[in-house]
Amino acid sequence: MAPKLLALSSLSSICPFSIPNSSSSNLNLYRYHTTKPTLIFCKSTEPQTISESEPEGYGAAAPTRGDIYLQRQQVVAASSSVLATTKKKKKKDNIFKISKLAPCCYGCGAPLHTSEVDAPGYVDQETYELKKKHHQLRKILCGRCRLLSHGHMITAVGGNGGYSGGKQFVTAEELREKLSHVRHEKALIVKLVDIVDFNGSFLARVRDLAGANPIILVITKVDLLPKDTDLNCVGDWVVEATMKKKLNVLSVHLTSSKSLVGISGVVAEIQKEKKGRDVYILGSANVGKSAFINALLNTMSYKDPVAASARKHKPIQSAVPGTTLGPIPIDAFLGGEKLYDTPGVHLHHRQAAVIHAEDLPTLAPQSRLRGQVFPSSGRNLDSQIANRMRSSGLSGLSIFWGGLVRIDIFKVLPETCLTFYGPKALQIHVVATEEADEFYQKELGVLLTPPTGKGKADDWMGLETKRQLQIKYEDIERPTCDVAISGLGWFSVVPVNKSAGVSNPISEVTAGELAFVVHVPKPVEIFVRSPMPVGKAGGQWYDYRELTEEELEVRPKWFF
Repeated sequence: MAPKLLALSSLSSICPFSIPNSSSSNLNLYRYHTTKPTLIFCKSTEPQTISESEPEGYGAAAPTRGDIYLQRQQVVAASSSVLATTKKKKKKDNIFKISKLAPCCYGCGAPLHTSEVDAPGYVDQETYELKKKHHQLRKILCGRCRLLSHGHMITAVGGNGGYSGGKQFVTAEELREKLSHVRHEKALIVKLVDIVDFNGSFLARVRDLAGANPIILVITKVDLLPKDTDLNCVGDWVVEATMKKKLNVLSVHLTSSKSLVGISGVVAEIQKEKKGRDVYILGSANVGKSAFINALLNTMSYKDPVAASARKHKPIQSAVPGTTLGPIPIDAFLGGEKLYDTPGVHLHHRQAAVIHAEDLPTLAPQSRLRGQVFPSSGRNLDSQIANRMRSSGLSGLSIFWGGLVRIDIFKVLPETCLTFYGPKALQIHVVATEEADEFYQKELGVLLTPPTGKGKADDWMGLETKRQLQIKYEDIERPTCDVAISGLGWFSVVPVNKSAGVSNPISEVTAGELAFVVHVPKPVEIFVRSPMPVGKAGGQWYDYRELTEEELEVRPKWFF
């Protein structure tokens, strides 16, 4: 049946409510709601039945179409105003956050200022105003960084010397606090560890900084390992030590920022794993973060124009712990992600925290390590010490490693030897244990350095920490363990060394115990670990552990 056309005059026969009467006020109201004639198409002229489930508001009190329209417009207007207010508020918050980010030196990350000449971040007033006028404040190198770039040893961290003003600029705790936000962000962590100071630079509380973020572990300065070292053995040794830390490590890379060995592998891993996240370079102070970033940008610049541009304003690198004093954002990726050079985490248990700033270069090896074997046939010794060693080996002797370490030997085999791996500037001296205290007081700052000079020796705290070591051995012809001194290096203990030049016959004992007492400055830590397979001999005695299928699944791969 064709639909019937109904005029407004016939609505009263089908609507459940009456049309307003013809009074003037009601007529005006009626005209207001029906300014345009409405046509309704119906299939039937029978009155509709209202079900009980329909909402309230029907009948004479029901809202008209105009009321519903007005209510709808009011709701839309109200929601629009709320949205506008929210957007305005967010915009203000963003402006506030951006305004809080003060311009910083691109070399060290210290906030720029024009007040204190000797403080990090200082720029003269004329330069500051000129750069500010041209919007180039983020391309300024502060006065301290200029001195560092010319070889001056200026540290601005409490407990690590001090700049000429004598006023500490920042504490180690404040530097660590600047990294506390990283664990709350979605980021990719590149964690650096110094192979020469593996245990001392590993950051025991790295999870407090990295949170649950994935970690790429980068081992730096592998070019300093002794000649003929098998890096396959070293890589396996590093992974074994890392597995005990129970960290979310994706892969391990053995690198050298100086020779660029392994850097391309790290670049490929970062590009693969960053997935739109910012990349943070974390590590202890003076582990080589700035040098690593420079090597990273140098490698990336061949294919990435953004990285090539970032090389113009790269962070300053120096041997001073505390070179970087604030996070430095670097535009290094085509996708827009940031690469952050972060302040080094200062560890009180490293040697760098106790010696004077002028002696810091002596702790940083600049060339390949060569193990100093003691005793050895080529070493000139006092006749009394030489006779004593021929009769009883090293037992009853004390070995000084510069002025920083003393090792009292109480019980060893006649053929036992120690091999020292550390800076060449630290010399080895041997005396009888009963004369060790007097010898140390007399020669500290003169023969036993660092500290260098009698003036510094008078203020030196001494070797206040003693640790007794009972070392068990089962294989007499391979190193039993390494004793690592935090921030310095390590010495390896070999129960029987056939090439030591000792005339006594080789011991027939196959298992036993060695006894030492190691003295270091009070905050410095001593680590006893499995021996690192360095040198040609290391590749010969190192044994790869057999792994289960479960271990193979979770064990990170190593690359070099």
